[in-house]
Amino acid sequence: MKPYTLISVYDKTGIVEFAKRLSEQFQIVSTGGTYDILKKNGVEALRVSDLTQSPEILDGRVKTLHPMIHGRILAKRNKHKDEILRYGLTPIDLVVVNLYPFSETLKKTLNRESGLSSAETEDAVIEMIDIGGHTLIRAAAKNYEDVTVIVDPKDYSIENIEAKNRRNLARKAFRYIAEYDNVIAQWFEYKEVFKENVNNIVSEYDEEN
Repeated sequence: MKPYTLISVYDKTGIVEFAKRLSEQFQIVSTGGTYDILKKNGVEALRVSDLTQSPEILDGRVKTLHPMIHGRILAKRNKHKDEILRYGLTPIDLVVVNLYPFSETLKKTLNRESGLSSAETEDAVIEMIDIGGHTLIRAAAKNYEDVTVIVDPKDYSIENIEAKNRRNLARKAFRYIAEYDNVIAQWFEYKEVFKENVNNIVSEYDEEN
């Protein structure tokens, strides 16, 4: 049986072409809008719920937070061999994820481009705090000896999934989520100041990514 690759991306730039190439080596598992665009373009894929036997719940807030997903990512292939067999954890060897556009949403709402009320603005920003994708990235990067993680469409190449590139891609992934979290933390800590400086703060994040 082919190993799995899990693909769940907000920015879908280049993902169909990359998934088509990956499908020669991997069984693709996907979520929500990513699954829909892959199927629409003829890429065979399973839904995450096919592995978890649990539906997406809470308006999509919980999709991938499940032992049958994270067990397949975090299992060390030699150390946890017995549990992999016992629980049928065909490994997820590649994780391709990018996150909800928190900084972009923040910039629009705080510049009042959205036309939303203050309460609606708060809700819109909160909903752009990615949980599942963030956790997938962190899990895959932690287990970089066995799993490749890709967070940047610029890295969509078959060559990048070679084992020799895993550590560098994990470093890039940890930096990506650290910078993402830093913008969120600044928003929570300095809301009023943030309103005055949102363009500068978000621009710094965008330039780094």
